[in-house]
Amino acid sequence: MIDPKSKRSEVPEEFTWNLADIFESDEAWTAEYEAMKEMPARLAAFRGTLGRSAEDLLGWLRGSDELSLRFEKLIGYAHCKADQDQGEAVYQDMMGKAMTVAVAVSGAAAFATPEIMAIDEDTLNLFYVAQPALEEYRRSLYQIRRRAAHILSPEEEKLLAAAGEMAHAPDQIVSVFRNAELKFPDAVDEKGEKHTLTGGSYGPLMESADRVLRRSAFENMYGRIGEFKNTIAATLDAQFKQLRFFAEARKYGSTLEASLDANEVPVEVYTKLIEAVHANLDKMYRYVALRKKRLGVEELHMYDVYTPIVADAVRTIDFEEAKATVLEALSVLGEDYTALLREGFENRWIDVYENAGKRGGAYSSSGARPHPYVLLNQKDTLDSMFTLAHEMGHALHSYHSAKYQPVSTSDYVIFVAEVASTCNEVLLMRYLLGRTTDKKERAYLINHFLDAFKGTIYRQTMFAEFELMMGRMSEAGQTLTADVLCEKYKALNELYFGPDMISDEQIALEWARIPHFFYDYYVFQYATGFSAAVALANRILAEGAPAIADYKKFLSGGCSADPISLLKIAGVDMSSPEPVNSALRLFGELVDEMEKLG
Repeated sequence: MIDPKSKRSEVPEEFTWNLADIFESDEAWTAEYEAMKEMPARLAAFRGTLGRSAEDLLGWLRGSDELSLRFEKLIGYAHCKADQDQGEAVYQDMMGKAMTVAVAVSGAAAFATPEIMAIDEDTLNLFYVAQPALEEYRRSLYQIRRRAAHILSPEEEKLLAAAGEMAHAPDQIVSVFRNAELKFPDAVDEKGEKHTLTGGSYGPLMESADRVLRRSAFENMYGRIGEFKNTIAATLDAQFKQLRFFAEARKYGSTLEASLDANEVPVEVYTKLIEAVHANLDKMYRYVALRKKRLGVEELHMYDVYTPIVADAVRTIDFEEAKATVLEALSVLGEDYTALLREGFENRWIDVYENAGKRGGAYSSSGARPHPYVLLNQKDTLDSMFTLAHEMGHALHSYHSAKYQPVSTSDYVIFVAEVASTCNEVLLMRYLLGRTTDKKERAYLINHFLDAFKGTIYRQTMFAEFELMMGRMSEAGQTLTADVLCEKYKALNELYFGPDMISDEQIALEWARIPHFFYDYYVFQYATGFSAAVALANRILAEGAPAIADYKKFLSGGCSADPISLLKIAGVDMSSPEPVNSALRLFGELVDEMEKLG
């Protein structure tokens, strides 16, 4: 383990990502940045030509691919550098410069979508005949043209593109505030010893068997956040105002509709998820009652939600053991898959430990060339091992799509983004459960699996419902004040956790520490993705080779089809409520087994 207060320069190199695979140095990045500043003028030369001939259209599309690859490297390097120490001004400046280039390029290319929209269907069909190489772009051209009702004039598109830099401001501001400036008092355990409390250490502290420590961490976290609740609420209000601005400008009925349409996901998928989870809250209430009983407490508080209910089975899992176990658990997916995992482990795709100023949480970078990068804040726990499996699922999904799809269809949409990552988690859990006959260890693992269901389907759906509330409030002209958000959030928390849970006053502030509320209706896809992942893992383990082959077609699919169709290739129909209902039935069965284990 590395001391989370360590300076970045004090972290051993082997536990840091090797960004030299993107650019050899900051100077090389700066040279590319300067070169990219010339791109707007080059793009402007295409204006008025896209409908002139098949060759002109193909030339634009191929140039766009080249630009996309170059910008992926530029933003990817800057993003990782900025996140490894958000207190380092030079990399925050680098990130700002990259975003400025993005806005300039987007503005210069704003003419393209209206011009492509203006090509009539007969002419476009003739273009495909005249220039067969255009077939590679048929899907991406369709994705542009299907949204005809939401595309504006070239001048209006340029104006919206210019507003893009401002649109990122709420997320950027609150991210720097949370990760670089917001500090918390140390948490204190039952012996009076102090424990460093950070955004990254909060989770492990809440898993502690020491209830005094958990309560201290909980109260210190939210006590400090409460001092800034109005500031954070103001950034959320600004976030939804910018979403509303773009939705209205593009003539959508709501911010939710605008967000989901970008990924070809029907609004009903979102609202029906909430309905399905509401219909299965009885299983969540049974789980809460079981947790209260197993912990032996008179009152179950929100700081009791994450500690394992088989506490004496907790053990340290260092990073080396986590890597070895993940490799073995995912070997069911074939040697080609595990070879890629090893490559990532051995060639520094991963930034492992927390350091001062490092962004909290975990993620896999959106870029996959030359390979993806993964940010962790490793804590040597079971949860950290599952996080490793999860983020490498993202990484290898990106790797496969980049390898097997052309640039124009290599980026999978957000709706399927959590499927591969969560499928890895389910396969890891099934592997661990299959290795043990010890009742205590089995109970501990089932508890972790139950917590995954609770945290991914129930909790993320609660977040999704809260986000939908915020969107509707903003669209109705209501300001998102801290007091209103606290009131709404606490009521939802009481609904989702039920009568056996004490919804402490501090939990009303939890919305203020959730970064995903700045991600534009992202969180519901954790719940739908988890449901799809359970179905996929079950099929892989039951059917073997045919299911694995179908799954790898999905991993390699990028956005070559709409997300519902891609998942059908893998054997899951998300247009049906069955995957969600099936996952929640399994949750109920796991509660049954845990009750029988005593």
